[in-house]
Amino acid sequence: MANLKHPREALFEGEKPFPIIPACEHFAGSEKLITKALEMQNKLGGMFDITMDCEDGAQTGKEKEHAEMIVRIQNSDLNKLNMSGVRIHDYTNAHWKLDVDIIVPGAGNRIAYITIPKPTKVAQVAEMIDYIQKATSKAGIKREIPIHVLVETHGALLDVEKIAALPWMQVLDFGLMDFISGHHGAIPASAMRSPGQFEHELLRQAKTTMVAAALAHGVIPAHNVTLDLKNPYQTYKDAHRARNSFGFLRMWSIYPTQVQAIIDAMAPDYSEVQVASDILLKAQDADWGPIQHDGELHDRATYRYFWELVQKAKVTGLKLPEEVLKRFFS
Repeated sequence: MANLKHPREALFEGEKPFPIIPACEHFAGSEKLITKALEMQNKLGGMFDITMDCEDGAQTGKEKEHAEMIVRIQNSDLNKLNMSGVRIHDYTNAHWKLDVDIIVPGAGNRIAYITIPKPTKVAQVAEMIDYIQKATSKAGIKREIPIHVLVETHGALLDVEKIAALPWMQVLDFGLMDFISGHHGAIPASAMRSPGQFEHELLRQAKTTMVAAALAHGVIPAHNVTLDLKNPYQTYKDAHRARNSFGFLRMWSIYPTQVQAIIDAMAPDYSEVQVASDILLKAQDADWGPIQHDGELHDRATYRYFWELVQKAKVTGLKLPEEVLKRFFS
């Protein structure tokens, strides 16, 4: 058993593997809400990420104190899983560099990612990533800090292919509200919620364009929030449609009851996970050469698909066979 090759080695030699991260990203701005989110994250065993928000979370005039509060919580015992990112201010706001100067040296070894909001062109994102990289190097931090970018303006959508290709990129987020506002009434307010958000042609085009660009560059596409805070089933339906009709692999939450709804909707089909598990075990036994399973031929191309599926199942809390856990996740 010891000499069996792990799928990471066998299937992605010399390649950057696709990121496998939680399907839900929960936003929290204040210290109280961040603390509650971390308690919930620990209770659920890390099935969702938290984004600590400097942009909308910080009071005007208290941006420095807010960033320092985030560093303190990032370094606290409550942050057991290191699964919390930070959204900094946008390029036009003078405080974005201050955010980076405080957060990267203060918590750069623990933050899960940095989210950049509201860019209007690729040059802005490139400049901000360069600044983050220099701050990382200056602080003596050896790791790459994953970058998430909000696509919520006309300019960002026009440059989305170039943005997706930038270094350290992990997630492209679709920002529905700002995107609709930027259309000056051409898209009705009803399209801020379902079914309009999935059926208005300008939004369908924008979402599919962003998803295609993200996936082409090995980046995860994340869907916007559901405005209906008190109806988890609406969140579930939105997440399910975003995943299965548009190809989104992640979605934002802004209310605690939305978290589980998103995880459930984005989770892989359990019967497919069972098939994937059987195929991967058989493939590993065959040293990753071609195999037959239920009368079908499988090789490295399908093994990659099934390996990513099993990893996503693990992240969303689906029960995996003991042998799969033993061989691939021990």
